[in-house]
Amino acid sequence: MLKLTYTETGLHMERITAPLEVSIAQRVVLAMRLGQHLHIEPGHASFLLPAAAPSLKQLQQILRVEQTQVVTVTPVDQEFVEATVYGSWIAETTHAEEGVFVTAVSDMAEFLLLRLWEAQTQVSFLA
Repeated sequence: MLKLTYTETGLHMERITAPLEVSIAQRVVLAMRLGQHLHIEPGHASFLLPAAAPSLKQLQQILRVEQTQVVTVTPVDQEFVEATVYGSWIAETTHAEEGVFVTAVSDMAEFLLLRLWEAQTQVSFLA
């Protein structure tokens, strides 16, 4: 499972070994115990990846073979592509800008998405 955490300082992506349903259930229990509001809805998240990364072609091939609609990759310009993943948005309110987005895709697709995102963030820090 991929977990994308959106905060005021940016996006953080990580792989989580727990199943999607378990992670969401744990977050619901935590919110109840803390007396917090919680909003969960299906949705999508998008982020940029470097178009020249060698593992991008491998990701696109895996997505074609798996015939998944959970992840799409769309060209933006010569330098970047946009990856869109479908899953669940978890936040305190309906219109929150900070929250967690979780999605489940194959292990290899998760690995490659994370690797590509990490490569993109390293480029951002160097620029």
